[in-house]
Parts: sequence; structure tokens; C-alpha cells
Amino acid sequence: MALSELAGGFADALTVTNLLFALIGVVLGTAVGVLPGIGPAMTVALLLPVTYSLEPTSAFIMFAGIYYGGMYGGSTTSILLNTPGESSSIMTALEGNKMAKSGRGAAALATAAIGSFVAGTIATLLLALVAPTVVDLAIGITPADYFALAVLAFVAVATVLGSSPLRGLASLGVGLYLGLVGTDVLTGQERFTLGIPQLSDGIDVVVVAVALFAVGEALYVASRLRRGPVQVMQASGRYLTRSDLRRSVGPWLRGTAFGFPLGALPAGGAEIPTFLSYATERKLTKHPEEFGKGAIEGVAGPEAANNAAAAGVLVPLLTLGLPTSATAAIILAAFQGYGIQPGPTLLTTESSLVWTLIASLLIGNLMLLVLNLPLAGVWVKLLRIPRPYLYAGILMFASLGSYAVNADPLDLVLLLVIGLLGFAMRRFGWPVAPAVIGLILGPVAETNLRRALAIGDGDLGVLVDTWFSRVLLVLALLALVVPIVLRAVRGRRATPEELQEGSGLRHREPAAATHEGRGEQ
Repeated sequence: MALSELAGGFADALTVTNLLFALIGVVLGTAVGVLPGIGPAMTVALLLPVTYSLEPTSAFIMFAGIYYGGMYGGSTTSILLNTPGESSSIMTALEGNKMAKSGRGAAALATAAIGSFVAGTIATLLLALVAPTVVDLAIGITPADYFALAVLAFVAVATVLGSSPLRGLASLGVGLYLGLVGTDVLTGQERFTLGIPQLSDGIDVVVVAVALFAVGEALYVASRLRRGPVQVMQASGRYLTRSDLRRSVGPWLRGTAFGFPLGALPAGGAEIPTFLSYATERKLTKHPEEFGKGAIEGVAGPEAANNAAAAGVLVPLLTLGLPTSATAAIILAAFQGYGIQPGPTLLTTESSLVWTLIASLLIGNLMLLVLNLPLAGVWVKLLRIPRPYLYAGILMFASLGSYAVNADPLDLVLLLVIGLLGFAMRRFGWPVAPAVIGLILGPVAETNLRRALAIGDGDLGVLVDTWFSRVLLVLALLALVVPIVLRAVRGRRATPEELQEGSGLRHREPAAATHEGRGEQ
């Protein structure tokens, strides 16, 4: 059944017009994603307004190219510039940059590109097979279950991302507050609009995403900019040798095995599978002496895990309407921009669109492999753009894109205000992703909470009526409590010297720790 639906998606995607949109998305996504300090989330946020002038099918085909293109571009930046665009690219940078410094940049880029293709293809096929099954299970989910799912996503994202659970929860609170702005769906009352009529419909998610990611990042980097050219490693040396290929195949498959299932969990993401992949390859390698000096397994495994997780996060997004990463949150905003709400009914109401999107991911993945292997030298030239020009361009495109969404000057004011908030969050070490997820999921959680309470006549016990909601709320509680307990245990076991050193690191953390290597090259 799933394979026949996927074949129908290919029939819709394999037209000249749609292939052209896929190619444009792939090129734009890679070109923007390869720029220093720009991760997939910012790439997607910046290019999201570009797709709004298209009809839905073409827009999502182009969006599939942008999504995977941004992921590919991030590996190039990590390897040649040692500047991960997001936390899930840190493991790639560890060994990839060492390979580039030793004159093996081409091999590192090649294993990252092929590994991303292998993992992305397998994970997208698994997405096609798993999604209908998850939808069948999700149809019986009650409003209380949905609320519990949202709470688990909130807590998991807030505690996993950033330097401390408290800062993650504070960032989540900012997003939840922004999500309350507008008109109450159940009562029709305006909330937190400050008497501004344009805010009665709420703050546009695109404006918030672009402001927090693009404007906030540009202002942060500008505040820490140092003089001198960016040090870019050359994409030099031979591409994969037979030995490199033999050493990479296992890590590609193991990275995929880590990335997809962990990415598909409602509390998933790409950070944990990349760390697990790196640790596994370090234990299994026959060349332990190369780790820390440029081991190809340390690039192949994490990069495969990263891209497999990118397909995995689409499982809860498409089937449950739950974004578990910043990039997924922006993709959800793209669906909502066309009046489409992902969830259990999506495969029924928008079946053609969903299967065309999945087919486009496979097509875009193949296009990226064909483009990236020969064009590595072109992307290296993009990395040499001077930082002042680069971030001035980002601010210009962010402003144009945000204004184009509603053609309302108020959006530019909001862009600046929320952009300054994004700058302050980076300055003091608050992660940005929980705020975006809180903004998008907050109204969903509120609506389902109020529906559940209405069904139960105000009895809070209705929230734990089903085994599903009980399990999810217990998991959310564990995700909140366990990191705090582990920190307390570690603090008790630490020596006075370690505590003093840790205190010094924490004191410096707001200014530098969350952006190690970004804006500093």
C-alpha cells in the first residue's frame, strides 16, 4: 500500500516543472546552508517566504530540496571551516576538520555526501513505510493524549537543547507567551494584542522564526566580529579510495540505524544519534590511533546519523503534528501557511501532497549527491565571503522575506524587536529552538488541554485517564528531573578543583560557550 502511494508521489514529482523546482530548492538550500554559522533551521527560515508564491505541490517539492540541501551544506561548513551550523554537526566537525587540515578535505566531503545520500534514502523509504502505521495508531488518540504528547515534546526539547534545563524551559516560556498573542479560539477574546488590530490574528510564525534565527544570529556575530579573513581549509586531496570506502560503509549503515528511530521519537532530534554514532565508531574502529587526528569513520557515521534523523523527525511531524526540532517547527509553519494542519488525518485529506513530498525528498537527495561531489570547490568560494557582507545580506533577505509574507510594515517592527530578543537569548546562553517550538505547539497544547477538561467537566483526572497519557507524562517528568539529579550527583562527587574550574566555565558560558567557533573564525 505504502509503496504504491509512493509510486503515485513519484508520478506527480517527476514532471519537468516539479524537477526544476526541486533543483532550485537543492541549489538554494546548499548555497545558503554552506555559509558560515548558518544551520539548516536558519536556511529553511530564510527561504520559507520564497515558496509562498507557489502552489502547494510545487512549494513543498522545492521545500524538500531546501531541507536536505541545508543539511548537506552544514557538513561542508563543519569540515572546511570547523564551524558547525547546529549542535548535530559538532561530531562531523571533530574529525572532518582534522582530515581537511591534513590535506584530505575532498575525502571528508565525499564520505559526508555519500553517507548523507545513503542515510537519507534509507530513512526516507522507512518514513514511507512507517508513517501509515503510526497514523493508524494515532487515530485513537484523545485530546488528553495529545496534550501529554505536547508536554513531552516541550520538556524534551527544552532540557536536551542548550546548556541547562532551566534556560531551555525559560526559552520555551518565551515561545509559549508569543503563541498566546492573538484571539482566543474558544472565547473569541483578544489576548496580549496591546490594542494593535494586526495582532488579533497572532504573530506570524515565519516572522518569529526568521527574527530569532537569522536576525538574532547576525546581530550576535556582528557583536563579536574580529578583523581578518576567515580561515578556510582547502577541499584538496583525492576523493574516496577503496580503503576509505570499505571503512565508511559500516558507519553509514550504523549511523542510519541510530538516526532514524531516535529522530522519529516525539522527544527525538539529531544530537543524540550523532553522539552515539561517533562513540560507537570509536569503539569499533580498527584504527583507534586516527581518532582525534582525522578518522574517516568519525565523519561517515555521525553525518549519516544526522541525515537519517532529519527524515526521522518527519514521522511525528506528519503523523502527529509534533515538531521535535527547530527545522521541523519551521516546516510545520510552511504547512500552516497553506492552511494544512499535519496530524493523523493528513494522509487522508492531503494524501497526494504528502506522498509527493516524500518522493521529492528521494529525488532531492539524489540531486544533492550529483551536485555536491563535483561542486565542492564552488561551495569553498562561498565560504570566503567577508562576514560583514554576509550578515548584511542575511539581514536584507530576512527583512524582504518577512515583509513579503503579509506586506505589513508592522512585521518589520516585530522582526527587529524579536530579533533583538534572539540576540539577547544568544548572549546569555538561552537556546532558540524551544522558543520556536513553544510558539507553534503552544496553541495546539492549549486547545487540547481545554477540550480534554471540557470532556471531563473540569476534572484534572481526565488528563491521566489513558495508559498512553500516563506513560508520556511520566517520561516528561523523568526528562525534567533526571538531568537535575545527575548534575547534583556529579557536583557531589567533584573535587574542589573541578568545582572551581566548572564555576569558571559557567561564568564564561553566556558569552561564548553556546557559540563555540561561530563568528570567531
